[in-house]
Amino acid sequence: MRHLLLSRFLLRRRSGGIPTAHHHNHHHHLLRALSSAPSPVSSDAELRKYAGYALLLLGCGATTYYSFPLPADALHKKAVPFRYAPLPEDLHAVSNWSGTHEVHARVLLQPDSLPALEGALAAAHKERRKLRPLGSGLSPNGIALSRAGMVNLALMDKVLDVDAKKKTVTVQAGIRVAELVDALREHGLTLQNFASIREQQVGGFTQVGAHGTGATLPPVDEQVISMKLVTPAKGTIELSREKDPELFYLARCGLGGLGVVAEVTLQCAERHQLVEHTFVSNADEVKKNHKKWLSENKHIKYLWIPYTDTVVVVQCNPPSKWRTPKLGSKYGKDEALQHVRDLYRESLKKYRTEAESNDPDIDTLSFTELRDKLLALDPLDKDHVMKINKAEAEYWKKSEGYRMGWSDEILGFDCGGQQWVSENCFPTGTLAKPSMKDLDYIDKLLRLIEKEEIPAPGPIEQRWTARSKSPMSPASSSEEEDIFSWVGIIMYLPTTDARQRKEITEEFFNYRSLAQSLWDDYSAYEHWAKIEVPKDKDELAEVQARLRKRFPVDAYNNARMELDPHKVLSNAKLEKLFPVLEPVHQTK
Repeated sequence: MRHLLLSRFLLRRRSGGIPTAHHHNHHHHLLRALSSAPSPVSSDAELRKYAGYALLLLGCGATTYYSFPLPADALHKKAVPFRYAPLPEDLHAVSNWSGTHEVHARVLLQPDSLPALEGALAAAHKERRKLRPLGSGLSPNGIALSRAGMVNLALMDKVLDVDAKKKTVTVQAGIRVAELVDALREHGLTLQNFASIREQQVGGFTQVGAHGTGATLPPVDEQVISMKLVTPAKGTIELSREKDPELFYLARCGLGGLGVVAEVTLQCAERHQLVEHTFVSNADEVKKNHKKWLSENKHIKYLWIPYTDTVVVVQCNPPSKWRTPKLGSKYGKDEALQHVRDLYRESLKKYRTEAESNDPDIDTLSFTELRDKLLALDPLDKDHVMKINKAEAEYWKKSEGYRMGWSDEILGFDCGGQQWVSENCFPTGTLAKPSMKDLDYIDKLLRLIEKEEIPAPGPIEQRWTARSKSPMSPASSSEEEDIFSWVGIIMYLPTTDARQRKEITEEFFNYRSLAQSLWDDYSAYEHWAKIEVPKDKDELAEVQARLRKRFPVDAYNNARMELDPHKVLSNAKLEKLFPVLEPVHQTK
C-alpha cells in the first residue's frame, strides 16, 4: 500500500530531522581537531582534556538512560537514530481547496485495486483504526478529513464498462468527473448534469449529494443505479434498486459513513450541446417571469449581487432547430473588464502606492482574479465591497450574450478564489405550481444584508433541482413533482495573512448566522459538503435536533453500526452531527 501525496489537496509531508547545517559543522570541526592532534607523545594537559570528554559523554549517557527508561519490549524493536524535535516521517498535512479546514494525518492510504481496498478496511476494522474515505478533499467544510487516518481512491480510476445502448457507465469511484466525461465522449455520452467544477472524484461527488441546476434534473446521487460498497464489518456488498433497495437509497448519499464506494454505475445522457444565454435583469422582472423561466429552461440560475438591483440570469438549452442566436456579446472581454481594472487602479492609489497602480499585469487578470485583488485591499469595509459589487454588476451587463458548447463546458462556472461558503436547500413547490418561496427567501436575505450592513460580496448563487429519492439528500422527497432551490452565500479569502483571514472568517459566520435565522421558515437545510459544526454545545444540540426532523438519522445510524460498528469510516464531524450514544432503534 502506498501513501498518497497530491498537490491538489495541498498535501505536505513533514518529518523531523537534525538541524543539518549546525550538526554538520560541529562534526566537521571535531574531526578536523582530531586529525590535527599531536603525535602519540601528547602532553598531560591534553590527555586530561580528552579524559574529561570521555567522562562527560558517559555521564550524559547515564543521565539519559535513567531519565528516559526504555520500554519492556525495547530489545525487540529496531534502533532508530535520535532526531531533533521528532515528528513522524509520514505525517501528512491535508487541507481542503480553500485552506479553511486542515488535518495532520499519519495514515493516508491509496489502494490501487478492490482487493487492496478490502484488505485495508478489514485490517482497520480488526485493529479498530480510523480510515475515512477522502475523495478529492474539495468539500468546503472538510467533511472527508480525519487526522486519525484516511483512504483515497485516486489509483482506482478506471472505466470498467460502457453500455451505449442503455446509456450507462460503470467506473471505479476514484475517477474524476473531468476524466469520466473525456472517456464518455467517444461513446457519444455524457453525465446528466454537472456542479460548478469537475475535479471531484465520482465517489465523493455522489456521496455528498452534489448538484447542478435545472428544475427537471435531480442531484447527482440520483444518477447512481448500482454500486459496490466496501464496508469494514460486512466486506464488499453490491447494492441497487433490486438488491437491498432500502440500503441502496440510504447509501447513495451516505456521506462516506456506511462504506467506501469502490465502483458505481451511473445513468448517463447523450452527449449534447447547449446554448447559454446570459443577461442582466432585476428583482421585479425576475418575479414576473420566474414561473415561465423555470419551466422553459433546461438549466437556469440567478446570480444576485448584494447592494444592487442586479440579477444575472443564466439560461442553458439545447440548440433550436429553427432559431440560432447570434453568438458572442456586444462588448469584447477587454471592454467588459476595463471599468473593473480602473476601479482596481483607483483603489490601489488609496490603499497602497501609485507605482502598484501602474502594474501592467493588471490587464492580464480575469474578472474573478481582479475581484479577489480588489477585495484583498479591504475585504470587510462595506462601502469598498459595495463599489466592487457595482463594478461586478456592470461587468455582467457588458458580458450579456450567447455562447454555445458541449454541456460539460457550458455548465462549469468560475467560482473565484479561496472562500467560505454556505449553501442551503429548500422546497419551492412544483414546476406546475411554484410556491415562489425561493424568491421570497432571497428578498428577505438581501434586506437583512443591507439592514445589518454585512460586507457581502457577489454573487449569491441560486439554482434549482428536481427531488432525490435518497433519504439523506437535502432535496429528498417522496413527491415526484417537487422541486428545490439551492442558495449559496460566500465570502472570499483573497489573502494569506492569518490575521486578515481570521477576521474574514468571523465576519462570514456572522453573515451565515444571519441567513440561518431564515432557515426554519423555509425548511432549509445545508448542503452536506458545506454544513459547519458549531463549537457551542447548545448550538450543536439544536443542529442535531434539526437534522432529526428532516433526515432518517436513526436508520442511518443503525446502518452505520451494522456495517461499521467500530466507526472506522467516521470522523469528528460525522460523530457530532449523528452521535451514537447507545444502540439505536428506528422509530415508527
